[in-house]
Amino acid sequence: MLKIWSMKKEQQKADNADAAGGKKKKVTAAQLRVQKDLSELSLGSTMKTEFPDPDDILNFVLEIKPDEGMYQGGCFTFTFAMSANYPHEPPKVRCQQKIYHPNIDLEGKVCLNILREDWKPVLNLNAVIVGLQFLFLEPNASDPLNKEAAEDLRSSRDQFKRNVRTTMNGGSIRGERYDVVLMSAKN
Repeated sequence: MLKIWSMKKEQQKADNADAAGGKKKKVTAAQLRVQKDLSELSLGSTMKTEFPDPDDILNFVLEIKPDEGMYQGGCFTFTFAMSANYPHEPPKVRCQQKIYHPNIDLEGKVCLNILREDWKPVLNLNAVIVGLQFLFLEPNASDPLNKEAAEDLRSSRDQFKRNVRTTMNGGSIRGERYDVVLMSAKN
């Protein structure tokens, strides 16, 4: 038992010396949880993650390229930012393009219930990514951020589809110009 205590004291001394010398960074609980979440991600061929700063896993970019649905052929990027309180607080997620979608406003804010009131620490990044993917398959007109797009979806699904196609090519709806996100239009 005495040997364990002396080993623990030696380890603490080494840790303190490393910290004083600036050698060893302290890993936070949020970083550990994000690392676990990232290791468990099951991204299909339509998604990929990028880390602008490889030393900062709390901030990354997710790219989604839907291969079915109304948004098929588009390329959408989302920034993820986790606070030091993750997983007790949900990640902050923003779309980087101005797109025509009932659940994503013109500033890129995303309306997904698990990013707000339904967030629980047992949820992980995979749940958020699946939720984002689902928004492209089934836009939700009953809980909108972009009320005009939601109203279009409710009143005429066919017209909504045409508006999605127009805006994915960089077109305008009601005087609002949208970003080109259609991969064939970018080339």
